[in-house]
Amino acid sequence: MKTPIHKHALAAALLLSTLNSQLSTARAQGSLTPPGAPSATMKSLAQIEPRTPISSAPFTITNSGSYYLTTNLTVTSGNAITIATNGVTLDLGGFTISSTAASATGTGILLNSGLRNLTIQNGFIRGSVTNNGSNIYNGPGFQDGINYLSTAPVNTRIAGVSVAGCSGNGIHLSIGDSTVVESCTVRTVGGYGIMATVIKSSVALDCGNDAIYGNLVSDSNGQSNGNGYGLFAFVTAQNCYGTSGSYYGLSAFTALNCVGVSGSSYGLAADTAQNCYGYSSSNTGLYINNTAQNCYGYCNGNTFGLFTAIAQSCYGFSSNSVGLYATTAHDSFGTSNGSGTGLSAFAAENCYGNSYTGQGLGAYIAQNCIGSSGSGTGLATAYLAIGCYGASTFGTGLQTTIANSCRGTSTSGTAQIITYKYNMP
Repeated sequence: MKTPIHKHALAAALLLSTLNSQLSTARAQGSLTPPGAPSATMKSLAQIEPRTPISSAPFTITNSGSYYLTTNLTVTSGNAITIATNGVTLDLGGFTISSTAASATGTGILLNSGLRNLTIQNGFIRGSVTNNGSNIYNGPGFQDGINYLSTAPVNTRIAGVSVAGCSGNGIHLSIGDSTVVESCTVRTVGGYGIMATVIKSSVALDCGNDAIYGNLVSDSNGQSNGNGYGLFAFVTAQNCYGTSGSYYGLSAFTALNCVGVSGSSYGLAADTAQNCYGYSSSNTGLYINNTAQNCYGYCNGNTFGLFTAIAQSCYGFSSNSVGLYATTAHDSFGTSNGSGTGLSAFAAENCYGNSYTGQGLGAYIAQNCIGSSGSGTGLATAYLAIGCYGASTFGTGLQTTIANSCRGTSTSGTAQIITYKYNMP
């Protein structure tokens, strides 16, 4: 007996046969073998940014465009590269420009007067000038690293360039226009280290004049061995360090998180300072015209450790003069290690002053303050003391005209000298 074929199975078989026929036809429509090698579809670097190689010096750039070094360049005298037109990008490519001139002369990269839209980056400019130890810079090589003729460039950026061993300036631009120097280093130059409107993340050490000089300076370090600023900022210095042998270590209108050190002038000077430290071996450590907040000033000589109009949470130390001097002092501490006053202010609040042989804390008005001294007056006010304590080993503990809730003690001197007392024995 024959087995009947199910209607559904028969329909499925017919459908499969039709699909196989269509697939077979599709495979037969063309070859999968490519007609040839693929062609380039991306533009070359030369097409995107045409660049001109520089392989010898001296070289003068007279056409706008992009240029790059292909090797180290050396000149025997004069300038190595002169930029004589606007709109130039010069990539040093990690190579070095140097000079063998017997006496320092010429410039590594000279910018003609009044240029604009320039970029110089990524390389080295090297001379062989040295400092004889007395701030006299002599020797072979370049006079300047990067400098300009009579009119300064504008809209100019220098990045990733190192300059060393020049008798004149390291990287010298204008501070009055759009000039930027970033991530650059300068070492051993007889003039300015780095000068530009904006200076970022740069270092200039062993400079005969101002080491770092700009409007806005951040994350930078400058050292002047002569009579120049270690670091100078017309507007703001932030996260910076400056040191000078005989002039201001660091000077700025506003100093934030900065350190200044000087041998014989102000360590750090500013209109406003926050979280700063200033040290001087023989002058005022930290000199602030307006407000000092969370600052520390130290003088190792006979002048102020910290001098300011308003001191907030500050500390000042002087070896033999006033540790901290302010018109108004809040939550601050001053120490004199000699015969000077530890803390001196017109008005002092929540402050502490200590002196070895002088006055611990002196003010016109003092509130909630403490003063101590070895042989001088612990705490003295010309008018009013409220909630204060003064102590002295051999001198007077507390001296004031009016005392309210105060106390004075002395080991072998006078405990207190008070004209009018309130809320106290």
